[in-house]
Amino acid sequence: MPALLAVDLGLRTGLALYGQDGRLIWYRSRNFGTATRLGRGVHELLGGLPELAWLVLEGGGRLAGTWEREAERRGIRMLRTSAEEWRAKSLLPRERRSGLRAKRFAGDLARQVIAWSGARRPTSLRHDAAEAILVGLWGVLAVGWLRAPPSELRH
Repeated sequence: MPALLAVDLGLRTGLALYGQDGRLIWYRSRNFGTATRLGRGVHELLGGLPELAWLVLEGGGRLAGTWEREAERRGIRMLRTSAEEWRAKSLLPRERRSGLRAKRFAGDLARQVIAWSGARRPTSLRHDAAEAILVGLWGVLAVGWLRAPPSELRH
């Protein structure tokens, strides 16, 4: 089954994998530590996901280039978004008045996506993984795997 990987870019990276049914399969946070280890990690990660059809990146800069080059080499389609873009689709204006506030509400909404998807519930949920989950939700909507956000989510 084709999959979509959402990435909240950084040396500490949030990752969320979605199936073509639009549901979250898994999510995690990974600390690469250095750009060199990130490059090796991206190669290994994408190599371990042969069903990957889409890569959705939040953010830009030099680190994005590492992901983009590896995805292009493997023929994986890509989308890029910004925090402002996906937050506008997922969070209410009052919930995104500040970055700190948006991260808190993103965590709450990510937990709802986890529950709706039937994914393993977290003991703790790092903000980078929570944001990757919501970037992925934005992505499955953008590529048409879901027509609308699930009605079970609060908005």
